[in-house]
Amino acid sequence: MSDLRVQCCIAGGGPAGLVLGYLLARAGVQVAVLEKHADFLRDFRGDTIHPSTLEVMRELGLVDAFLQLPHEKVSRLQAQFGDQVYTVADFSALPVGCRFIALMPQWDFLSFIAERAKPYPAFKLLMPAKAVGLIEEHGEIKGVKVETGGRVSSILADLVVAADGRHSDMRNAAGLTPQSFGAPMDVLWFRLSRRADDPATTMGRIDRGRIFIQLNRGDYWQCAYVIPKGRAEAIKAAGLDPFWDALLAAEPAFASRRSEITSVDDLKLLSVQIDRLPKWHRTGFLAIGDAAHAMSPVGGVGINLAIQDSVATANLLWQPLRSGTLTNADLARVQARRNPPTRLTQRLQITMQKAIIAPALAGEDVIRAPMPVRLLDRIPWLRQFPARLIGLGFRPEHISPALSRSFADG
Repeated sequence: MSDLRVQCCIAGGGPAGLVLGYLLARAGVQVAVLEKHADFLRDFRGDTIHPSTLEVMRELGLVDAFLQLPHEKVSRLQAQFGDQVYTVADFSALPVGCRFIALMPQWDFLSFIAERAKPYPAFKLLMPAKAVGLIEEHGEIKGVKVETGGRVSSILADLVVAADGRHSDMRNAAGLTPQSFGAPMDVLWFRLSRRADDPATTMGRIDRGRIFIQLNRGDYWQCAYVIPKGRAEAIKAAGLDPFWDALLAAEPAFASRRSEITSVDDLKLLSVQIDRLPKWHRTGFLAIGDAAHAMSPVGGVGINLAIQDSVATANLLWQPLRSGTLTNADLARVQARRNPPTRLTQRLQITMQKAIIAPALAGEDVIRAPMPVRLLDRIPWLRQFPARLIGLGFRPEHISPALSRSFADG
């Protein structure tokens, strides 16, 4: 990688980074994507592919091949308050080709995008290659310092994109500091087997001071146990017995699966945060996805917002990148487009945290469903509104006609 020169260098091979790299390379922009790990095999990442992302895949001509990968379809979302189950979102009426959420391990999604990108001469995926610093001249970002195989080298680029997640090293190196909005909870993720007599429904339960979510992954349940912020170490220190007692109070049917979690190390912590950069860019540098705005897991929208960032970035920047005319005004246009849906989504998540999650975690005996939830259950046509917010978001992005034409030209 010594003296490698590209038009765009992307730090982070997650959904935002790989999708952006694929789109730019397909448009003829010389791009390098840096992924610090040697593979994509990391569990309990964002695994929900929403209708907005599936629509982008359809526009790219990839959706049929993509849906050949193993996945589970979720057409409705349900929530249980106390003993009552409510349907809160129904995706069946969305104006898109795929009217469901696809539950798929993130490594399958990333491998699929990487394999589609590799044939393009403009695309380079470097693994393992960790971005360890920025190259800066006279206040402008000119490239990235990269460590691979114990050696540090340089990649020069017209634009460095930070897509390296909520703890972004590149964002910090650029001197950009997010504003934090807090969160009342963290999440412990784990797996339990799914049996033939188990229900098929993906569901969340709120009752007796507990919040428990189980996602149907075919032959297993991906489970999320929501805990008060900062309580993870105390829960792990107390051992498995108190944890199982609390879990079985939420879902007694899992009693026979107690032997499947043998250590507190099987409980993987997601430290929940909601934050946002006041400014996403500086000369030669842009942050997108979680590096620009960390989302709560409420609604599972984080991965899909990140991909929407990538689509908007490609739509707005492929031409100035390919022609060598990129300016700060171009970077500002990305933030101007993506900041409003980010702010609205985070505002909705914060409202749900205050109205539902915080009271539940405070230990109220039985949580009665809020009136909006009860209305959604009683009046089916109302479910299209949360379905749109969750499935499509406040501003779904599409492949622009100009970008689409560049694919044929490239």
